[in-house]
Amino acid sequence: MGKIILRLDRVMADRKTSLKDLSEKVGVSNVNLSKMKTGKISAIRFSTLEAICEALHCQPGDILEYDPDAEEDSP
Repeated sequence: MGKIILRLDRVMADRKTSLKDLSEKVGVSNVNLSKMKTGKISAIRFSTLEAICEALHCQPGDILEYDPDAEEDSP
């Protein structure tokens, strides 16, 4: 089974946006955004995704990627 990969770090770098700036714009803590940035989350609220997309002027597909060949991490 494939895996969803978060590309928030890449989009932030392209937009030259820091974690602190994005955190303030989106209203999500630095810790939670850092977890998103490193892919250490298992879910994301649509409202958070919408706020991130608005702040970074991007589409959800710029942040989320499906890799059919990647294997999910075992718990």
